[in-house]
Amino acid sequence: MNPDPYRGIFGSDANRYARELQDHIDYGTSGKVAGFITEAIQGAGGAVELAPGYLKLAYDIIHNAGGVCIADEVQCGFARTGSHFWGFETQGVIPDIVTMAKGIGNGLPLAAVVTTPEIARNPVCSAGGLAVLRVLDKEKRQSHCADVGSQLIQRLRSLMQVHDIIGDVRGRGLMVGIEFVTDRKEKTPAKAETTALHKRVRELGILVGKGGLHGNVFRIKPPMCFTKDDADALDYAISKL
Repeated sequence: MNPDPYRGIFGSDANRYARELQDHIDYGTSGKVAGFITEAIQGAGGAVELAPGYLKLAYDIIHNAGGVCIADEVQCGFARTGSHFWGFETQGVIPDIVTMAKGIGNGLPLAAVVTTPEIARNPVCSAGGLAVLRVLDKEKRQSHCADVGSQLIQRLRSLMQVHDIIGDVRGRGLMVGIEFVTDRKEKTPAKAETTALHKRVRELGILVGKGGLHGNVFRIKPPMCFTKDDADALDYAISKL
């Protein structure tokens, strides 16, 4: 519920909005939340300043539920309010994470995310990220993706010679797309056919994404452990559809 002093159902009563937030967590979730993101002064929402004292109450509720509090300062940050440099300061709170853009670059494409030391120094996440980078380097995953992906794309393009419904096979490495059309010359999207094929390939035990502007593209982005044998199996399954 939006704690809008002008149009909100509780007017400027921050306590009632906070109780509604607590009720939502108690009865609409498992009791635990991941995070809570808000603008202290809503920009696109119509320059709405939250009910006085609301964020301090809301932040306590979110922290007690195990979540982090995120301040969106894209529009109200960088001294725009006049009274404070950051919008969240108007509510007397300190967020766990602050997102910012626009004002930070004065027109340049610049953005930033700032966190408290407790989040920035999360040893589990940092160790996990470093481990992933080491494995990518040690196991030469980049060249692996190029090698396996090249074989996969070659196999799939061979299928185009026998299946007119395949209008295009494109991609690089293990980021591949197969676009289905009912007419290659007109490039008419085969929407219904793609949906049917997607269901069939899933029944064969193979999971691929489906997307594109018209929903007529198989999006093949397997894990980097995907092998040439896996590529052959995928090619075989699609050839049997």
